[in-house]
Amino acid sequence: MSVAVISLERMTSQTIDTTGSGGGKSPQTSPDGSAPSSGLRGHPWFTLITVAVGVMMVALDGTIVAIANPAIQKDLKASFADVQWITNGYFLALAVSLITAGKLGDRFGHRQTFLIGVTGFAAASGAIGLSNSIAAVVTFRVLQGLFGALLMPAALGLLRATFPAEKLNMAIGIWGMVIGASTAGGPILGGVLVEHVNWQSVFFINVPVGATALVLGLLILRDHRAENAPRSFDILGIVLLSGAMFCLVWALIKAPSWGWGDGRTWTFIAASVVGFALFSVWETKVGEPLIPLGLFRSVPLSAGVVLMVLMAIAFMGGLFFVTFYLQNVHGMTPIEAGLHLLPLTGMMIVGSPLAGVLITKLGPRIPLAGGMAATAIAMYGMSTLEQDTGSALMSLWFGLLGLGLAPVMVGATEVIVGNAPMELSGVAGGLQQAAMQIGGSLGTAVLGAVMASKVDHDLAGNWKDAGLPPLGSSQLGQASEAVQVGIAPVGKGTPDAIAAKIADVAHQTFISGMSLASLVACGVAVVAVFVALLTKRGANAEAGAGVGHI
Repeated sequence: MSVAVISLERMTSQTIDTTGSGGGKSPQTSPDGSAPSSGLRGHPWFTLITVAVGVMMVALDGTIVAIANPAIQKDLKASFADVQWITNGYFLALAVSLITAGKLGDRFGHRQTFLIGVTGFAAASGAIGLSNSIAAVVTFRVLQGLFGALLMPAALGLLRATFPAEKLNMAIGIWGMVIGASTAGGPILGGVLVEHVNWQSVFFINVPVGATALVLGLLILRDHRAENAPRSFDILGIVLLSGAMFCLVWALIKAPSWGWGDGRTWTFIAASVVGFALFSVWETKVGEPLIPLGLFRSVPLSAGVVLMVLMAIAFMGGLFFVTFYLQNVHGMTPIEAGLHLLPLTGMMIVGSPLAGVLITKLGPRIPLAGGMAATAIAMYGMSTLEQDTGSALMSLWFGLLGLGLAPVMVGATEVIVGNAPMELSGVAGGLQQAAMQIGGSLGTAVLGAVMASKVDHDLAGNWKDAGLPPLGSSQLGQASEAVQVGIAPVGKGTPDAIAAKIADVAHQTFISGMSLASLVACGVAVVAVFVALLTKRGANAEAGAGVGHI
């Protein structure tokens, strides 16, 4: 028996000895008895290219659509609330479905799940481009989220099953680089397409990308399923978990408009807590649970999930305000704002593969803690941005943020997926993605509430100190809503001198709110440094070589 098989039997108990006591199988032979992949099918690096194309499509869609929203609103004569659902519907479907989708990959194979996800996502994208009503756009965005949920965990499962353990971190690093680059590049590409083509092109672009991923997948991807993969579905577990996730995400989405003190917000939060409690009890009683709670006995895996949430809170919550700062305070176009975020993208592109190498040599603990420390410093730096801050200083903080995020994106993913048994790699991938989505939603909601509270507190005093005409309570409320996104509430016919004063008050008040939100994000990143110290290399990383698969 080969060393690889012995190692896997010790760690995951997934391999059946078919070689006899004499060890007749050469180390050069793959676990299923076939020769190692020398062509396209099953080749690790070709597999990485294939899943990267699919993942790029989903990651790009997370930010590219934001640029198109104003054009969609105008063309389809939609309300602001309707347009919000273009983002919320997608996010809700994605967040609720990720873990269940990971289970589907574990049961039916990650190759099939990936291909269905790619095909469905591209088809839904094309349907959005052909839509002539806001209802149709939102419906197909929900379908995009569902198919995106199938695609993402399956991509991680394929990487883990294909790459040898010593190269898995490098592969995940490149995978994270693609996600980071696509996310940050979305506003630039979206700005170009909306300005020079139309809003429909933002969705049509996914069709050729999806078709490319499908063709590559059919030619290159090889199915991998753990020998002891689940044979049944925990239907009640799926219902309870999906319901709990829905209530949580719904509360986070609606809290900014309902208010954090509103009874409806806390009703959904309470329903979410009850749902998670019932799910936890049920998972201890069912034969093949959706998420074996024994997973969380692994301190490194649990720490990895918490770290992913904290990272997303700090990153996505903090970065949410930066786009408003660049466009509404500095007066940049969407394309210019996207270009100013290139240092963030560039450092993630450079840092992710390097982080993979460091994590392979040193283990995840030091790179993860160092990455979150760099993120904390970057968020503190962003709290010092002013109305007249130059591009060079902004680039410094954006670049440091990208450098800090790179090892966290790579390392936390490896910690979660690597510390899970092979037969649960899809579920682990779903956990990783769900943690990021929930963290991003928490960051936007909580830091948005911090921003709103600060603006509400300071605006009236700043307005009065500037010697501007007093505002009634309703006028002050409307002005506050505008200032929270960096817009100066200047009415038609306002004299230039008064308009300049209003703009100065609005921008200074916005910056004070952004500064406080960035400091909170900095505090979250500091907490994450200590959580990172609880992580360690995945005990089942050897499963990444495909050993133990059929």
